[in-house]
Amino acid sequence: MQFLSDNAAAVHPAIWSAMLAADAPDSPYDGDAISQELDAALSALFGRECVALWVATGTAANCLALSTMVPPHGGVICHREAHIEMDEGGAPGFYLHGAKLMLADGPDAKLTPQAIAAVIDPIRADVHQVQPHAISITQASEYGCVYRPAEIDSLAAFAQERGLRLHMDGARFGNAIAHLGCTPGEVTRGVDALSFGFVKNGGLGAEAIVFFDPALADVARYRRKRAGHLQSKGRFLAAQIMTMLEGDLWLHNARAANAAAAQIAAAAAGRLLHPVEANEVFLTLSARESAQLRAQGFSFYDWGVDGARLVTSWNADEGHVSALTQAIAAL
Repeated sequence: MQFLSDNAAAVHPAIWSAMLAADAPDSPYDGDAISQELDAALSALFGRECVALWVATGTAANCLALSTMVPPHGGVICHREAHIEMDEGGAPGFYLHGAKLMLADGPDAKLTPQAIAAVIDPIRADVHQVQPHAISITQASEYGCVYRPAEIDSLAAFAQERGLRLHMDGARFGNAIAHLGCTPGEVTRGVDALSFGFVKNGGLGAEAIVFFDPALADVARYRRKRAGHLQSKGRFLAAQIMTMLEGDLWLHNARAANAAAAQIAAAAAGRLLHPVEANEVFLTLSARESAQLRAQGFSFYDWGVDGARLVTSWNADEGHVSALTQAIAAL
């Protein structure tokens, strides 16, 4: 009974069908008919003009987006628990040719203008110190918590005031929107680029970098090619993204994953380490309790000392979720 990660979930059947339908001759790279539809589809979704480029992984999406904003001698402010800091194997430094990640604190792995200011205000404006160029936030955060529109607005205003770009790592963007019940545009006001995640939400191998500044997209096209991410049969990535967008499949899948997480959270109410606002549940479990759950067939990650992370997916098995809730309640 799998609760390790939404990356381990099955690919949605509609994705397989879309890829099969796309298996016909067309222009290579991103010149195919499906890739050409992405800009209009995502502009309609966000309610403003944007340019979308597909890539195969979230790491590539994050790093290629940031590489358009930050020079090699610059810095990116992010939370010290951010994926780009903890889980991307140094890829930001590789793609950004040595640019520095500047780590800030904040509850529930979220940033505030005050936390960012505490990091950058002491930096002297001279060549001896790395200068900040961008902020990267994660929606939903690494602890499964969601930025509200007002929080994003505040960060965007701060970024503009300080002359910084704003990037959003949206690996679980769908889960955040499902929780908030708002439009995608309401939580991307002032954001320069979004890494729009689909793989965790039922996709196979396609993520979208959504640029709200077309000039950044012009730079990213060259960087994507140079990084080896301009796939020759890009129509198969575009087909995945378009299928997820059609009929709001991305949102339907996210709601299903969130609902399963909420069910587990209700059973673990006294154990929760963070609010459950997306599809991740962090809870206290002793080593003995973790062993008990694993002995019953549940798989999940340990999270520090006496902690665990459980992640639900778009196709979470109702029987498995119910069994887990009963097992946690019985501990």
